[in-house]
Amino acid sequence: MKFKISKNLYIKKNSRPLIIAEISANHIGKKKLFLDHIKSAAKNGADLIKIQTYEPEDITLKSRNKNFLIKSGTWKGKNLWDLYSKGYTPFSWHKDAFKLAKKLKIPIFSSPFSKRAVDLLESLKTPIYKIASFEITDLNLIDYVASKGKPIIISTGMATLNEINKAIKTIEKHHKKIVILYCVSGYPTKEKDTNVLNIKKFQKLFKNYIIGISDHTDNIYSALSSIVLGASVIEKHFILNKNINSLDKLFSIDSKQLK
Repeated sequence: MKFKISKNLYIKKNSRPLIIAEISANHIGKKKLFLDHIKSAAKNGADLIKIQTYEPEDITLKSRNKNFLIKSGTWKGKNLWDLYSKGYTPFSWHKDAFKLAKKLKIPIFSSPFSKRAVDLLESLKTPIYKIASFEITDLNLIDYVASKGKPIIISTGMATLNEINKAIKTIEKHHKKIVILYCVSGYPTKEKDTNVLNIKKFQKLFKNYIIGISDHTDNIYSALSSIVLGASVIEKHFILNKNINSLDKLFSIDSKQLK
């Protein structure tokens, strides 16, 4: 089983894993820094660049209600609208990001959080899509993404097995080009909680599909362990250097770790 991503790049079983560098909010709202992340990830060995396509109104409501306040974890005490307003990648930056990635000859793709985000990514000719863990129960969004006919990578950190199966069945109405990433949605994830042996479980449960890992630890050890277990894709959050005080700093690896 293999999926073509670009002229010389395939996602496939039984080969060395493809490395995805996820930039997410590590640009801290600066476009130049955003583009510098793409350059550095390409220079230091990433096979693909991933970004996130949403603006605050795509993902939450502008509300000060206590239900919109994060109660624990890395972002404890932050209001959701404020968090996403600080962390999002403006739609207006996407064209230059795709243009730069093309120049560097590295595929770039994204996690859309709305149908309008999908439409933007289609206009930029994204080669592949990612469904974020937090969106795995948004079957309307998944169906819309799948209708575009392109390979889809699914993160599973927020999902039950039943929810994963529903997402897969939704995609299967259109195609079967699916990659499933084992994931723990801890930000950051402690090493003792990674339980990477679940990759083997996923390989048995979803034997018709390619299996990988989306790892939120602050190092590369779980990712390295996943290779021994047969992971075909490894996704890591990537930050240019640890001096950048970003929302996602605590679960990102830097240029040296990526290389």
